[in-house]
Order: sequence, then structure tokens, then C-alpha cells
Amino acid sequence: MTESLAALLAAHAGGKALRATIDETYDRVERHNDPALFIALRPRAEALAIAGRLQADGPEGKPLFGVPFVVKDNIDVAGLPTTAACPAFAYEPQKSAFVVERLERAGAIAVGKTNLDQFATGLVGVRSPYGVPRNALRPDLIPGGSSSGSATAVGAGLVPFSLGTDTAGSGRAPAALNGIVGLKPSLGALSGAGLVPACRTLDTISIFARDVADAFAVFEAGCGYDEADPFSRPFPPPTLSGVPTGLRLGVPRQDQLQFFGDPEAEAAFARDVAAGESLGFRLVEFDFEPFAEVAKLLYEGPWVAERYAATKPLIETHPEALHPVTRAIIEGARKFDAVAAFEALYKLAGRRRRAERIWSDFDIMLLPTIPRPYTVAEVEADPIRLNSCLGTYTNFVNLLDLAAFATPSGMRGDGLPSSVTLIAPSGTDGLLAGVAAAIQARSGAPMGAT
Repeated sequence: MTESLAALLAAHAGGKALRATIDETYDRVERHNDPALFIALRPRAEALAIAGRLQADGPEGKPLFGVPFVVKDNIDVAGLPTTAACPAFAYEPQKSAFVVERLERAGAIAVGKTNLDQFATGLVGVRSPYGVPRNALRPDLIPGGSSSGSATAVGAGLVPFSLGTDTAGSGRAPAALNGIVGLKPSLGALSGAGLVPACRTLDTISIFARDVADAFAVFEAGCGYDEADPFSRPFPPPTLSGVPTGLRLGVPRQDQLQFFGDPEAEAAFARDVAAGESLGFRLVEFDFEPFAEVAKLLYEGPWVAERYAATKPLIETHPEALHPVTRAIIEGARKFDAVAAFEALYKLAGRRRRAERIWSDFDIMLLPTIPRPYTVAEVEADPIRLNSCLGTYTNFVNLLDLAAFATPSGMRGDGLPSSVTLIAPSGTDGLLAGVAAAIQARSGAPMGAT
């Protein structure tokens, strides 16, 4: 099992050879033996050579010195193909994505590209021609998507951190299903240059790690304004915040919470809310309906046309190359026209205004990350409806330009970890991380499968 990021950096500072760390990483991958996890794995000899060059250069100015990581295969890594889980789409990028380059300059070593729901369309992790990555906690459960391989790699302890993406919850749902943390940054804080878009106006690269401090350290290294990305936004350097006294946590009214028939999930969230109160937070009930209405817009409205735009050359010439469920979702965009798009924008503006009024009553929203876990068999039998259920508490976040942090929060009665997501306005990433760290520390939950 890999050490935490901090422990690994301390080992390197104490003299541990970076090549030894890489060898251990590849040994873990081989023992884990999941053929559906990686779409491309960098040859061991190549990763060892990178480690050797890093060792010779030394650790100065490299806060992630020698730390191995994996990357969702809709994010470019030079030297490895990008497929977005669609072989017919594959290409060889000439350079790495902006965020990957920043992490590599910080000393991190990308060892492979991980599986995903094709074209990042789904929250389930089963829509890939490369197979279904094995959930790190229980093999009958879905891994979550679309960042399935990135989350399971961290949950299984193969690497200290990974990159995913998040449009509708793809950086949060898999975190909950694998018992790890998922940092969904403010839109524009991590450049999207080198990312295959799903919904370009809503996409962000996200970060998985086993604990909050590790995820935030990666965010600090990857964050930066990118003039080449028109959706990049300048933010002050991120700082991990302490927990302010008197913090108000917004919790949905009890009658608005949905767990879709899972009493363990319902009981776990009730305990999570009580734990928040014991940490000194002031709980404020609020009306969740405006946020639920926004969530419905993402897949029931014309934003699905952004997915069509991203895949247009392929879906119009070789539609059979797409996974059947992915193709059905994306082709649904054809029923929307420009009038529908503007009508939806007007509707979103009205609901955003309602949501802003509600935010004045609290500082951070506390939600279940997912309503409940599902098995692979359940999702294969009912793929669209159960995917929609998983997005109950995630789909609205990027439409409203919010930051979010998913963290393990306790244990369910059946032995699975529970997970909550903290959500707040753009630019509050450090505050969310500070509160998430307090919740994770109190949770008693294991870090992934460890």
C-alpha cells in the first residue's frame, strides 16, 4: 500500500531512491491485477528513467518530488495516447495538459492513463469498451464515474493521488464509492488546456487522494492561470484554511432528502449531520428544491449539446464507435435548437438568483455525496435511471459555479464508508478543504481500502 503523499515526500527527503518508489508502484499495480483499470500504462523502464533524471536534478522547487500519479484518459499526457475510452477517437498528444505539466514540474511522475465512462459521460464507471474497473472496497459495487480508474487506483492504494474530471459529479461520486476524497475545484482554477471536453463551459479537472491534505497539496501545485485556456480564471494562491468559529452549515430539509430505498445511507447522513453539530458548526435547514431544479437542467436540458459538439466528427461519421448508452445520451442533443438553449439559459439565471438568496442563510452546504451505492448488476439492468439517481446531489454544482469537496465522513452499518460533500461559492476551495479535513479526521473511516 502506498504511503500518503506527506509520508512519501518525507521518505524521499530521508534518502529513499525515487527509482525504488517507482518499482514499488509498478509492483502494486501488478499485484492488484485489474485489466480494466489502465487504458495505457507507461513502460516501467521509462518511468524509472524519469525518476533517475529527477533524482539527479534534486528536490529543490519540487513540492511533489518523486510522487507517482495516474491520469484520467481524457487528459493529455505526452508519450501516452489519449482515447477518452473510445479507440476510434484515440490520438497521440504532442504535449501534456497544462495541469499535468505543472505537476510534473513540481516533481510528480505520471505512470499511466486510467479508464473512464466513455467521453466522461456517466457517473457509474461501467460505460467503457475497456471494461469496468474494480471498486476498491467491494468488487460487486460500481466504481463510480466517469473517473472510474482514477478513483479506484487511489482507493486501492496504488498511487497517492490521481487526476479525474468533473462536469456533473465525476470527481465526487467515484470518491464516495471508493472511500476517498475528491476535490472539485472552482471552475477555471485548474486549466482545461489538454482536456477532451465533455461540456466545455462546465468541465474541470479534479483531484482524488486518500486524505484532504494530500488532495489540497496537489491542487496548490496544479493551480495557475493559463492564458491559452479561455475558461481559465485568475485566483489568489490557494491556502488551506482553518475552521472558523460559528460556521453555518446548510442542510436540506429532511423531507427533501432522497436515498432511493437505502436505509443505511439515510442513517449515515443523519449521523454525519449530528457529527457536524458536535464539531461546533451551526446547522441551518434550507430549501433544496431550487438546486434540484438546476440539477435536472444538466441532462434534461440543452447542455447535452455540448457533449455532441465535443464528439461531433465521430458521432456523425462513425456513430457505431460509441458505447450504446453514451451514444443514446449524446444523440439526445439533436432535439434541442438554439431557441431551447436560450430558454434554458434564462431558466438557469432565474434559478441561480433564487439559489443566491438561499446562500445568504449559511456559509457551506453539506450534502450526501451520493444517495446510495449500486452494484454493477443493478446499473447494467437500469443504466439511465440509476445514473440519474447518483447525480441527485452533484449535477447542479458546476451550473451554479460552485466549489465542492467530497470526503469520507463515517461508517455505514454495512461496513462501507459514508461520504459527504461540502459545497460553497467559487473561490472557497481552501475553506472547504479545512472543513473537510476536520470532518475526515473525526470520521474514523479508513482511507480507501486501507
